[in-house]
Amino acid sequence: MKLGVLIKDGPYMHQAMDSAYNFITAALEMGQEVEVFLYNDGVYNTCNFMDPPRDERHIANLLAELQTKGVRMVVCVAAGKRRGIVTNTVCSAGEISGLGQLLELCITSDRLVTF
Repeated sequence: MKLGVLIKDGPYMHQAMDSAYNFITAALEMGQEVEVFLYNDGVYNTCNFMDPPRDERHIANLLAELQTKGVRMVVCVAAGKRRGIVTNTVCSAGEISGLGQLLELCITSDRLVTF
């Protein structure tokens, strides 16, 4: 089964990214294929300049961990440009693309889960 995950909230403000991370990790452990689209404030999760204290989770590192497990992370170019998230500010886990990728994810996924 292919799962699409749409993340619309930024890091450290709400639990959306944490819930999405736990959901994706569990889905991968069950052998599911997962692809992520980051939209609205969700694009902030891929900011390369995050520098949280050592005792806090590092969202960009969590995304990089998911990428090594085969999860594709697509960052909306329009939402990113509005928020200053562009090619040189996106962490290595994210790839910038357009809303067409979200449409394709909706079509090709068996389920789309939004956080």
